[in-house]
Amino acid sequence: MALASPMAVETQPDPLLPSNSTSIRVAVIGAGASGLVAARELRREGHRVVVYERGSQVGGTWIYTPESEPDPLGLDPERPVVHSSLYMSLRTILPRKSMSFRDYPFVAEPADWSVDQRAFPGHAEVLAYLKGFARDFEIEEMVRFDTEVVKVELVGGGGEEHSGRWKVKSRKTTTATDKINCSGGGEESDEAFEAVVVCNGHNTEPRIAEIPGIQRWPGKQIHSHNYRTPEPFKDQVVVLIGSGLSSMDISLEIAPISKEVHLAVRDPSKMAMLGHRLGLSNTWLHPTIKHAQEDGAVVFEDGTSTYADVILHCTGYKYHFPFLEKDLMVSVDDNRVGPLYKHVFPPILAPWLSFIGLPSKGVPFPLSEIQSKWVAGVLSGRISLPSVKEMMEDADTFYAKLEAAGVPKRHTHVIFTSLVEYNDWLADQCGIPGMDEREKMMLFAAHENFLARPATFRDEWKGEEVEETLFS
Repeated sequence: MALASPMAVETQPDPLLPSNSTSIRVAVIGAGASGLVAARELRREGHRVVVYERGSQVGGTWIYTPESEPDPLGLDPERPVVHSSLYMSLRTILPRKSMSFRDYPFVAEPADWSVDQRAFPGHAEVLAYLKGFARDFEIEEMVRFDTEVVKVELVGGGGEEHSGRWKVKSRKTTTATDKINCSGGGEESDEAFEAVVVCNGHNTEPRIAEIPGIQRWPGKQIHSHNYRTPEPFKDQVVVLIGSGLSSMDISLEIAPISKEVHLAVRDPSKMAMLGHRLGLSNTWLHPTIKHAQEDGAVVFEDGTSTYADVILHCTGYKYHFPFLEKDLMVSVDDNRVGPLYKHVFPPILAPWLSFIGLPSKGVPFPLSEIQSKWVAGVLSGRISLPSVKEMMEDADTFYAKLEAAGVPKRHTHVIFTSLVEYNDWLADQCGIPGMDEREKMMLFAAHENFLARPATFRDEWKGEEVEETLFS
């Protein structure tokens, strides 16, 4: 399938919009995948958009940098922050077709931006795709590069009494250090907007495992946010904490040069089905860490132990919005951003404040796109929201169901099991088709392929056969 040419893509407001649609001024924070598609959908809906991006290019977390933070755990709030968490060898966990925006296919041919034609390409290909998207839809003209948002302040009340004004304070990042360090020191300015859409990503602020005795343990600790290449772990005994894909990727990459690799996971019985398929003679699975000792030992919950040189935390990230005022009635509690209606709108501030791209373990690009369509339509008045009271009740009911099902608060925005239902609900709100059966089957096939081949699922993907069956 060929990509639309730059002359063919839609860059103006949709001419089919009702004549009474409202056009407002909207600030979008971040020019990663979510920010780019949010900007496009907002402009399509007729809104006037400014995108704030503290870096010098679009792409967000998909911009690889070999630099890492001086604080390997990312605990120091005053540390210079590196936004990206990419390691050099990182490849996508979804096949291309499951990562495409609806009208901009993520194909290798005949795309002029393609640099990696694999079905599960590396991060450079994803960045090239996003840059092509921004170029072809003329999104960069809306972006203020090298401009960091430092404060978002509400002017007037929220909810149904909102005055329609936000004050966004921004600061120019004038040096390379400023662009890495969130507290850069350029010229500041204030601007007024009627709505703010937050798209600042959620893979920058590390979550760290709590380990009794770690203060006396003599080894080195690092979070996967600061992992780039395997060489620093040569001849080391490494304990990795976590059972996600980053933990698996990194363990497979460091095992050939490390002395030993030990994976500490919450549910070893569940991981056992994967462990025997990894094919690594120097890699062991363990339950979680019970405590660390002053003599260098790391003791696991089953009583086994190992003397380790490094503990590598592959424990995920925190949602982090340092620019939001503390009294905006939106908080992050054990990684639950709330209260939010459908992961997007804080009821009392809806629709004037929204969040795009919060859900994890889904299909991030398509999901951000449909969330953006919803937000844009609501802001124009074309799509209606329930009352503040009804949205709050919906959020409370959702949280109560999670608690009753034993879902930890930190997994509030994990939507893997409800992905299709959530996507289709959003599509219905927007009046567009939901996920078709071929897309659902593609995701199912990709998941089954991962379970069958966790160490090699990217390269043993029978993509051509699957796609021929589903898309012919």
